[in-house]
Parts: sequence; structure tokens; C-alpha cells
Amino acid sequence: MKKSVLMSLLMVLVVVPFLSACSEDSASEGKVEQEITVNAKSEPPSLDPALATDTTSGWIIDHLFEGLYTKNKEGEVTPALAEDVKVSEDKKVYTITLRDSKWSNGDPVTAGDFEYAWKRVLNPETGSAFAFYLYYLKGAEAYNKGEGSADDVGVTAVDDKTLKVELKSPTGFFEKLLAFWPYYPVNQSVVEENENWAAEADGFVSNGAYTLKSWEHDSQLVAEKSNKYWNKDSISMKKITWEMVNDATTYYQMYQSGELDLIDTLPIDVIPQEKESEDFKITPYFGTYMYMFNVEKEPFNNPKVRRAFNLAIDRKLITENISQAGEKPAYAFVPYGVETPKGDFREQKETYFEENVEKAKQLLEEAKEEEGWDKIPKVEMIYNTSDNHKKIAEGIQEMLKQNLGIEVTLNNQEWKTYLDTTKQGNFQMARMGWIGIYVDPTPILDYYLGDSPNNRTNWVNEKYDALIEKSKGIQDEAKRMEVLHQAESVLMKDLPFMPVYFYSHNFLTSQKYKGIVYPVNRMPDLRWAEKVSN
Repeated sequence: MKKSVLMSLLMVLVVVPFLSACSEDSASEGKVEQEITVNAKSEPPSLDPALATDTTSGWIIDHLFEGLYTKNKEGEVTPALAEDVKVSEDKKVYTITLRDSKWSNGDPVTAGDFEYAWKRVLNPETGSAFAFYLYYLKGAEAYNKGEGSADDVGVTAVDDKTLKVELKSPTGFFEKLLAFWPYYPVNQSVVEENENWAAEADGFVSNGAYTLKSWEHDSQLVAEKSNKYWNKDSISMKKITWEMVNDATTYYQMYQSGELDLIDTLPIDVIPQEKESEDFKITPYFGTYMYMFNVEKEPFNNPKVRRAFNLAIDRKLITENISQAGEKPAYAFVPYGVETPKGDFREQKETYFEENVEKAKQLLEEAKEEEGWDKIPKVEMIYNTSDNHKKIAEGIQEMLKQNLGIEVTLNNQEWKTYLDTTKQGNFQMARMGWIGIYVDPTPILDYYLGDSPNNRTNWVNEKYDALIEKSKGIQDEAKRMEVLHQAESVLMKDLPFMPVYFYSHNFLTSQKYKGIVYPVNRMPDLRWAEKVSN
């Protein structure tokens, strides 16, 4: 009897660990790996916050870095590394206390890193195209234009934890600016030791929710959750892979086969069938799809030609029959969605012109007489490589041929090359999209400032520049919006560009994921994404 009890006890001791091991294996097998694969479409031109100017680079940078403020799940700007903020009575001085945080290499993030980063953006030798977004700081514009000193710029590290920021005038939307990547810190010692620190994964140091794990140029980029990030417990997604597949048909097929978990800008041909899918999503996108005119190159040196081109295309046909993703035809520059004391900014004046082919033809005849042309000079229209851009370009090409008898040739380039081409002004007519960094007319209208590096049209209008500058010092919202309407009217009279439509954004997202945030002016925020099934 005693022997039987002993044997039973031994069996229990053997079986329990075995069952426990089986249970652990089962749990491990059922565990969902928190990783997601998305499509960047192309190589990000730069992952340096001082040099990035495009949404592809910005999408990745926003996951790798964090500034004084960030956006939460609801899209609201909220403090991030700013633990405490005191604002002076005249609203021109911010005293910011930093929370404890670290760089991915273990260094502490200091106020000195912020001062260094901001002055680096403004340093003329850096060549930052977004330096003008820091002109709100005292002395910033003068320093960036070579007319002042870095010591005069209104950002000072009082000590490692305290940053003093001085503005040239009160700026009601300054906290929104602080969530934009030119205001992100960089690790001063890392940047000074290696000027190419942001060119490869090896040696790349960031302070955000993710670190750069690998970067196969023109192919794939992988980021992993940072164990140094101060708010790491809030981050659900552990690994993000950005593939770089530019062909829309190819990345659509990759989504269908499960190689990609999220894609945007679906091939135009598949949108009608995918609209019924639970994976399909259309979101507002605060930006404008357009073609820029180089006003220093014929025939667009003549404003009547620019207006004629604008009058000759059918935007409704483009949005309904070509792009087909809920876009709105654009007869102005600032998109819908800006709430003002008088309602939506755009709804107060929705159109600055009407499509009119006969009027367009008349304007061309007048332009030919003024310039002494026998016929309108040849026009080349360029766009960055994309099936969807190609189809829209072909549609515009056909409209200009049928309506105005103008033969337009098309040319396309990869994104990084395309940005360089347009920056050098080597174009007559070039596709571009512009997304507001926050929902307000100012970041949209800033695009065509005479000294904005993003304004590649060579159009400069002193009245326009003066009105934008005036608006930035007005605290009364109704009056500020009135001045911004005046500025847009100046732009729409000269028309150095051809607005086509106000963006919407279409996505396919696998039902295996929840918690993805779709901002109105950014690519999807994946920090809180969670994979719920394999």
C-alpha cells in the first residue's frame, strides 16, 4: 500500500512538470508576434530631421524621433519630452523643463541637444529646406539668411533640463510646430563625430519609440521598439518593416498575398472593387495635389498661359473617373478642414476660377501676341514615378491636347532624383503635393513664399509675402483668417501652379491589426498598432 502511494506521488511529480511544459509550449505557439510590414513606396531621401522635406522620410522619422510635443491617438498635440511648460505674460518666452529620457545609445537627451538641433537647422551651411519653419524664433531668420549670429537665435539651454525659447512675436500655434520634425532634437556628440550619421542604420542614433535596426537602400528598412524610450510601456508594436515598392500593381499584389499588411494609394483600377472590402478605408488628408509652373521658363513666364492651362482641365472628371478615391476638385490652394470663427476657411471662398475652354483659348492667343510666338512653345510635364501619377498626367495631357491643341510630353523620375530636379528648377511643369504640417492655412500658403526653398516655381510676390508675414503677428483669429484670404487671392490671381484636387487618402489594412491611427496630415501612426491574430 505504501509502495503504491509512493509510486502515485512520483507519477504526479513527473506528470505535472510535463503538463506545465506542454502548456508553456502551447502558449508560445499561440503568441502573436507584434510586427507589421507596410510600404514606403520609395527610398526615404533623408532620415535627418534637419534635411527631410517629404512625407516618406517624415513617416519614418516620426517613429524614430520625438520632440517636445507629439500627437496622441486622437490627433491632438500633447506634451512629450516637455514635462513642464511656463509661458510668459506676453506669450513670447517659453521656459520648458525636459523629462528624463535617453537616446538609443544610452546618452541622456539634454536641452543642449535641442538648442544644437534647432541652430543646426537654421545654420545656412546645413542647407535645410525647412529652416523657415523656425523663423518664429527670435533672430532665426537673420541667422539663416547670413545676416545674424547663432548666438542671437531665441533658443538657449539654461541647463541640461531647462530650455528657454524666445519668439519674435506671440504665436498661437507654436506648440503644434513643436511636434514637427525640424524641431526634433539630434544627439550633438553623434552628429559632430560623423556628418553622415543618418545615412546608414549602423551608427544611427534616435530618441523616439523605435530604433533603426537595418536599412537596405531602395529595398527595405526595419525599426524595432526602443528599450531606451521613456514611454516604452505605451508602445504596442514591436517591429515595423517598411518595404520600398513603387509599382502600384506589385504592392497591391503583395498585400493580397499577405506580404504587406498595409498599403496606401491603391491602383486606380482596383478602387471600385475594393470599396466594398472591410479592409478599405478612405480618410481626409490635409493637402493639395498640383502641378507647379516654372515662371522663368517659356511658356509659363506669361501669366495668361498659366491661367489658360488652369481653365482647360476638367477636375471633376479627374477625381471621378481617374483618381476615384474621394478627392475634391481644387479651384483654390488651401484645402477644406480649417475651422475659423466664420466656419470652414475653404467654404468661405471655394473657387477662384471656373473651367472655361473658350476663355483659355482666348488667353493663349493673347499670350502669343504679347510674346511674339507663332505658336505656344513645347511643354514637358514631369512627375515622380507612380502608376497613379502617370494616369493623372496622361489625363491632363489629353485634356490640354483636345481643348487647347497643345502637345505635352511626359517624363517621370524616381522620387529622390525628382526632388533634386525640381529643386534645381530643371522643369517647365512638374507634379507636386503639399500637406500641411498642422491644420491651418499658414503651413499651406507658406509653400509659395518667395524665399521658401519648397517654392520651386521662381514666383515671388512681395505683396503675398507681406500678407503672410502680417498674418503671423495677428492674435485675433477672425482678423488673421481675413489676411490669409487676402494672401490666397494674390496667389490665385498670378497662378504659378495648377491645383488639381484636395487630397483624400485611401488604404487597405489587414483585419489582423487594430489601433492604427490615420492622421489627417501624416502617414499612419503605427506606435499603438496591435496585431490580434496570425
